[in-house]
Amino acid sequence: MVDWKRIEEKWQKRWADAGVFQADPDPEKPKYYLTVAYPYPNSPQHIGHGRTYTLTDVHARYRRMQGYNVLFPMAWHFTGTPVIAMVERLKEKDPDLLDTFLNLYNIPEERLHELETPVGMARYFAEEIKNGMRRMGFSIDWRREFTTVDDYYHKFIEWQFEKLRQRGYITQGSHPVGWCPHCGNPVGQHDTVGDKEPEIEEFTAIKFKRGEEVFPAATLRPETVFGVTNMWLNPGAEYVRARVDDETWVVSADAVEKLRLLGHEVEVMARFPGSELVGERLTNPATGGEIPILPADFVDPGNATGVVMSVPAHAPYDYAALEQLKRQSNKALQALGLRPGDVKALEPVSIIELPGYGESPAVDIVERMGIREQDDPRLEEATREIYSQEFHNGRMRGNTGQYAGLTVDKAKEAVKSDLIAEGKATVLYELMEPVRCRCGTDVVVKIFENQWFIDYGDPAWKRLAHENLDEMAIIPRELRSEFENVIDWLKRKACARKAGLGTKLPWAPDWIIEALSDSTIYMAYYTVVKGLNRLKPDPEALSVPFWDYVFLGEGSPEEVAEATGIPVKELEALRAEFTYFYPLDCRHSGRDLIPNHLTFMIFNHDAIFPREHWPRGIVVNGSVLMEGQKMSKSLNNIIPLVDAIDRFGADPLRLALMITAEPLKDADFSQDLARSMQENLEKFYARAMEIAAAPDEEAELEEIDHWMLSRLQGAIREATDAMAEMKVRKTIHAALYNLNQDLDWYLRRVAARRNQEQRKRAVQHVLRAVLEAQVKMLAPFTPHLCEEIWEAMGGEGFVAFAPWPRADEASIRPDAEELEAIVRGSLEDVQSIIRVTGIKPTRIHFYTATSWKWKVYLKALELAQGDALDVGSLIRECFKDEELKVRVKEVPAFARGIVEDVKRTPAETARLRLEMGVVNESKLLQDAADFFKDEFGCDVTVSGESDPWIRDPEKRAARAKPYRPAIYVE
Repeated sequence: MVDWKRIEEKWQKRWADAGVFQADPDPEKPKYYLTVAYPYPNSPQHIGHGRTYTLTDVHARYRRMQGYNVLFPMAWHFTGTPVIAMVERLKEKDPDLLDTFLNLYNIPEERLHELETPVGMARYFAEEIKNGMRRMGFSIDWRREFTTVDDYYHKFIEWQFEKLRQRGYITQGSHPVGWCPHCGNPVGQHDTVGDKEPEIEEFTAIKFKRGEEVFPAATLRPETVFGVTNMWLNPGAEYVRARVDDETWVVSADAVEKLRLLGHEVEVMARFPGSELVGERLTNPATGGEIPILPADFVDPGNATGVVMSVPAHAPYDYAALEQLKRQSNKALQALGLRPGDVKALEPVSIIELPGYGESPAVDIVERMGIREQDDPRLEEATREIYSQEFHNGRMRGNTGQYAGLTVDKAKEAVKSDLIAEGKATVLYELMEPVRCRCGTDVVVKIFENQWFIDYGDPAWKRLAHENLDEMAIIPRELRSEFENVIDWLKRKACARKAGLGTKLPWAPDWIIEALSDSTIYMAYYTVVKGLNRLKPDPEALSVPFWDYVFLGEGSPEEVAEATGIPVKELEALRAEFTYFYPLDCRHSGRDLIPNHLTFMIFNHDAIFPREHWPRGIVVNGSVLMEGQKMSKSLNNIIPLVDAIDRFGADPLRLALMITAEPLKDADFSQDLARSMQENLEKFYARAMEIAAAPDEEAELEEIDHWMLSRLQGAIREATDAMAEMKVRKTIHAALYNLNQDLDWYLRRVAARRNQEQRKRAVQHVLRAVLEAQVKMLAPFTPHLCEEIWEAMGGEGFVAFAPWPRADEASIRPDAEELEAIVRGSLEDVQSIIRVTGIKPTRIHFYTATSWKWKVYLKALELAQGDALDVGSLIRECFKDEELKVRVKEVPAFARGIVEDVKRTPAETARLRLEMGVVNESKLLQDAADFFKDEFGCDVTVSGESDPWIRDPEKRAARAKPYRPAIYVE
């Protein structure tokens, strides 16, 4: 058993005492600067957080082993309102929160009073998170630690916003924002439960009328108004007749407050159930035709206006609902207040032509999928398909008037624009999906007046962002298009609020800069905070000229020195440290931050810094599932990071988080997986310590030794290539699992003669070479265990700074690997024979192919190189050979089989075998005879099929082929 706690504490102390992860400018070494999101400390981290931060640490450690001077800092994001809401809940003694604090986070009850202020709570959890990071072995330079409520940081963010304003990227005006009615503030992703971004959709509310009453049907597809057959209302929901501005509207009661938040004046005049309106008729403003109001329980009164137009030709949900209603009896329809004849006469009206689909695409797909009920979950898939196909490939039919012939994407904007211009529609905003503020209140959409925005919609700024992205390394590469799309659709983003922790807007100090806006260029601040903390200047002296000089090289250091009291040499040192480490080489984050933080980082750097200091790369990873489920307190499946370390050890936990999936995919963590990693690492450690204890002496190597060393080079090459793209799962498989499998085979192969002194030295030399490379390749993943093994091996310094292994081209022996494949294949063939026949072997005979068969085989390989291999060509080529042409019957029969064999052989293997020529399989198998004898407990005989002394009672020798000896088991 490995004492994980002892090993972890030992090496964490040694790293800290030696300050090995403290990075300062070193002109003799290339730098590598990477960061990961600074945590919002309103709870301890759990295993889900552990994945992103462990991946970053793995990357940092790998780069150090490549010879880089690596800077990996950390800080704390106190900005925002979530911690304020938690403090209020704590003061109110919220039972759920208290239960979480005491029983999940294990906060001592006597320390709860420390959490009764926002900064106090944030500082408590920051220390908890820091403890977890230290215990995970993260190689962080803690000298650069700060919080976003520090005075120096406030001055830095003030400078950033002055720059954005100076460049014209800050605007003020009215705009729809996610809004918490309880907090009275706009909310962003970091302010919501589950960190969900309040994504806002723009609806077109088309004004259908009954007399002077307006029924505003909110839709995302205004171009389909020409195909409306009926209106849906929820008969069980409450609706109101209300004066909205200067019109009378009929909407759901839930819509009233939403309309007010969107800037409308609303006065409710009457309330009634939706059932009272069923059967009434409305006028379509686009066609002038009349349509009935029909009942539909699926209409959500809380979504938009609660008034939904029905387009059954192009909306699968509408078609399924209409057909289900039409199947009801006349009596049932009459009970609903409907005239059966009118309902059953309704038919889809097709207005969009779509290649590959029938007259009415929604009808086509619903019938093809066999959907009959409006609650069939497959309707969601059908809807996505039709909407996407029509938007990209559809064209408006002739019954749409002036829009006939337009593509759907163009018609959508044209119809919307025209209806609004004619007063027949208006714009409404709604959240794409429900979102809840951390205070527990449902988020809504509000038109916010006089709000401050960062204008990410600026076309010139977007061009800069695209130019930066084009030069960046995005890992995984397939996410590049996701970033491109976000840059294209980003618009104005609210950047300030009236409450919360954070930096005041310098020109409007009653506003506080929000959390997704003060966290976009802080990577630059890491480079100078260490110096500021040492120099301790007056924060008020750090005005715009100071930051302009340090980060942009503008102005005179002498003038800045006079204004700040910081000596010129110190200012020049701050500037030098920034220019040494910048630009940022890599930013690590979760995929959920692509639509905001990660893309904001690109924009803000491009706005403020010169091109040479734009960020160079981003690595994105997915989230963590717990045994296939999302982690949630309600599912009781959240494990705080420090608890997981106590249970499994830091290195097994790190390995489990990295091996379950490549970065882009969600990682499925389980406790069984972590325990399995424990067991694997314990076995690795036991073997490693045994190897480390034995001396390493030079010795003469045999083919099997060259095979193992060749396999090692392949593993190094595979692991290195995988790490270049942060494919950590593939790296671990190459360095640990695949290499261990090769080692297991190697140890089986050498076991029979390992006690011979010469072989003992050779095997130990090979094992030592493999272990040294393995320890280095695993050091970024399991740093504590690898330091322990490295020390036992007598390694110099810390393995954390040992050079990453390089594949030795001279040791790569594909020929040795091919030869060993013959031995392994022969073993498996014997095992198969024994398994099928049930024989207990007393002697095993191997028969190797005769020389003429090798001639045929090599000619087949040669023809295959020119794609000219077929049976006829091979036979003709063989009969040009004096030895072969006399074998009139044997050669054609053998050629037919060998052609199939060669065609199944991978091209690279075929080329190698051609280069190798004739293989002395008899010597190869004879050298392995002791191995076979040990494996099967019987004597082994090796014969060429034409040897005069051959014993072949069952006439098996004639079956021998090159690379496939024949076998007889007695």
